[in-house]
Amino acid sequence: MSSSAIMNQLVEISDRLRGLKDKFVQGKFSGNENQYSSKVNESLRQWRGDLVEIFAYSISDAQEETFNRLKQWGDDSVYVLINLDLPLDVAIEEVRYYREVIGDVLKDEAINYHFSLETFYEIISRFDAVVDRAVYWLSISYTYTYTSRIQAAEALALELSIPVIRISEKIGVLPLIGDIDTKRANDLMERALTQGTALGLDYLFIDLSGVTIIDTMVADQLFKVISALELVGIKVNLTGISPEIAITMVQLGIDLRGITTFATLYQAIKKLSPS
Repeated sequence: MSSSAIMNQLVEISDRLRGLKDKFVQGKFSGNENQYSSKVNESLRQWRGDLVEIFAYSISDAQEETFNRLKQWGDDSVYVLINLDLPLDVAIEEVRYYREVIGDVLKDEAINYHFSLETFYEIISRFDAVVDRAVYWLSISYTYTYTSRIQAAEALALELSIPVIRISEKIGVLPLIGDIDTKRANDLMERALTQGTALGLDYLFIDLSGVTIIDTMVADQLFKVISALELVGIKVNLTGISPEIAITMVQLGIDLRGITTFATLYQAIKKLSPS
């Protein structure tokens, strides 16, 4: 059989697969229509239909063209999955499902067209390569998008966890809550310097009321933040030092000489603004 005749038959198979798209999609819904909401099901219907079409076209189109379609589909479909709050393994299971149903059709069509074993092997190999690439693009796009969202959320959480709050023209407060590790300490210095100078502060109260643990590392990082702030003309006072933290500091031999401290933020503000 000539190559042109085989190509014509592949185009016919591709057309037949596209004609079966609705049947394939509905087959995936059968028995689990209530697994998701109607909104999710409608989005999945479109998503599944696009995937079936790409698989169908892959039978007759050039592989590079199919891969380009897959890349765009992978980028678009990831937003569907994440916006619908669906995990990656759901999408990969879908891809595998259509690999099986379309693979069965290809087997039947190969028998009907009397394809040689060599021709059938070539068709299946091309189709498997497309399916593998679909999983690849899904995984890459999903991981990139999900990671980007996590990083954005972490940046927002960081901004909220290290807020410099202006309470008067020249006075600001930086309340700290939770543990302070090396990364957070570095972020603390950057934000304290950036926000403190941007607000034109002369005084900054670093409030430790919400800090649960003080050790030598945390103390060292705080001293570095204080020194950096004082280099740009911002006087730092430490407030919110509880009796427990005070005892810990003494036991650790942490020297706070030269640093003004207050038990509460209220006492610090009252001292600085007696009026």
